Amino acid sequence: MRLSINSIYRATEGEGIHIGAPQIFVRFQGCAVGCLNCDSKETWEFTEESMMISEALAKIEDLCGQGATRIKRISITGGDPLHPKNTQGVLELTRRLKKSGFYVNIEAAGTRVVHEIFDILDFISFDFKTPSTGVNTNLKVLRNLCEQYGSKAQVKAVIADKKDFERTYDVFKSIMM
Repeated sequence: MRLSINSIYRATEGEGIHIGAPQIFVRFQGCAVGCLNCDSKETWEFTEESMMISEALAKIEDLCGQGATRIKRISITGGDPLHPKNTQGVLELTRRLKKSGFYVNIEAAGTRVVHEIFDILDFISFDFKTPSTGVNTNLKVLRNLCEQYGSKAQVKAVIADKKDFERTYDVFKSIMM
């Protein structure tokens, strides 16, 4: 199986409740969401699958290191790893990583819940798109995530201004209270 991979690299988590945790990031290529404030626009274009799954797994293993400092956390991100063009590859990669004993989370755009993937993940980081992103979050999708995966999920948002804060707070109140 070939995957549309933009990059695989070692870093620490920079957002959410796992901030500071060392991880291997697997960044998928291709995104149709189009957030105005995206920090990885180079991942938007849908390109040919660039890497065999065995190559991706070998690179991940190489970056994890050995012994007491071995990294056991993998973060699947993008682009949009849950875009239909990526989901089969993400599913197979997740299955193989879990079989190898990795803690696997996904950082997703908040546009869709993919149960087949979400059911086997350890953690889900879902975006709520604020007005400054130029994208509307489907609140039914957000509710679905919270109801079915709330114990292993977080919802995060980029707050650029007061309008973003107020919208985020209003949605939080409507879904969580």
